Amino acid sequence: MVYGPSTMDYNATIQYLYSQLPLFTRDGASAYKADLTNTIELLKRIDNPQHKFKSVHVGGTNGKGSTSHMLAAILQTAGYKTGLYTSPHLKDFRERIRINGEMISEQTVIDFVAAHTADFDEIKPSFFEMTVALAFDVFAKEQVDIAIVEVGLGGRLDSTNVITPLLSIITNIGWDHMNILGDTLRLIAGEKAGIIKPGIPAIIGEYQEEVADIFIERATSGDSPIIFASEVWDTEINGETPQPDGLVNIIINRKELTSNLQPLISNLHLDLTGSYQLKNIKTVLCAVDELRLQGYNITDEHLTNALSQVKTLTGLHGRWEVLSKHPLTICDTGHNPEGMQEVLQNISAVKYNKLHFVLGMVNDKDSSKILTILPTKARYYFCRPDIPRGLDAKALWLKAAGFGLDGEAYSSVPEALKAAQQNAEEGDLVFVGGSTFVVAEVV
Repeated sequence: MVYGPSTMDYNATIQYLYSQLPLFTRDGASAYKADLTNTIELLKRIDNPQHKFKSVHVGGTNGKGSTSHMLAAILQTAGYKTGLYTSPHLKDFRERIRINGEMISEQTVIDFVAAHTADFDEIKPSFFEMTVALAFDVFAKEQVDIAIVEVGLGGRLDSTNVITPLLSIITNIGWDHMNILGDTLRLIAGEKAGIIKPGIPAIIGEYQEEVADIFIERATSGDSPIIFASEVWDTEINGETPQPDGLVNIIINRKELTSNLQPLISNLHLDLTGSYQLKNIKTVLCAVDELRLQGYNITDEHLTNALSQVKTLTGLHGRWEVLSKHPLTICDTGHNPEGMQEVLQNISAVKYNKLHFVLGMVNDKDSSKILTILPTKARYYFCRPDIPRGLDAKALWLKAAGFGLDGEAYSSVPEALKAAQQNAEEGDLVFVGGSTFVVAEVV
């Protein structure tokens, strides 16, 4: 098929992007550009839109997507026209770029690609570089009051790292993309710390002893104020946590005030389920504090209203999401050891008789770190996500057997899910995960 500005409808435009440009979700590390040259050149040709809107930059290994969506929900509830850029998408490419929770139009994508096909042919940007340029162009033209921009991969050399934000956020550091970012937590932290800009406040979600000094040194060298959210806030559930219907009755305290004052906020309801969100809330609260200091009018009412309807306001899916109640079927995008550990903690809080685990992974990650922590009493349904990077189901089945995980290999994610739900009896739990791309096929 020949592609060109005059011949492409939306489907053809998306196919052009997927087929003509390196795509990390499809091709893996070969699509990762270890410098910002292409991004800078492409943005230059569209009049540097990244300088025309205010932003918050959100990186980290786990929780950056949830944190980004919570912040966007709060800001739009407070009356600010809010852009949101995240990746990857689950169903529709346009999930990546939203304004006040609404995906950009198909025509916007068509027009941008049509206008810049010649630039793409000359510069040869990656899929992600093109997508960042589109997002920033949209945010500038729509004159958003503020945009929440999620890092794609790493930080220092990520295409989003051309903005000068009001605030830089790094949620935490864990084992992910080691073939690109480094094979130690300190190397990974060094890449993530690359989004901390001179003089720009930095919020680190979790204080981790082995890497905290890397963030402190980076911030200090650039005279950037730095806060570790886990050292500022306590969050806890008041009473039993309903699973999986949401986190309710959350009590929030500033640590230094807990002995003298009443809770700042009590009985908070968060519509995002999963106990790991208690960590993300701390990061969000620190971000709100900083934005208030910078003049943003965000009340506690704005905050509580927004957090009770994040999914509705922003379209977030795949975070400890209930797909069915009969049988109880839950999915989660946690796909690295730390993310899977959080998933297992949530599974342990659910009352069930038998666990049916639909599991798929990609082939360029070390699956051993995840397989070694998975429960041996579950029944597994191994599958391959429908992308070229997907790990062959039989290969995963054979490797999992070495860790004492029993199950069968299936030809597709839908087939594996169907088998799991058919085998599940009353009181059983079906969980779907291991990769964002597995979840994308079931939500």
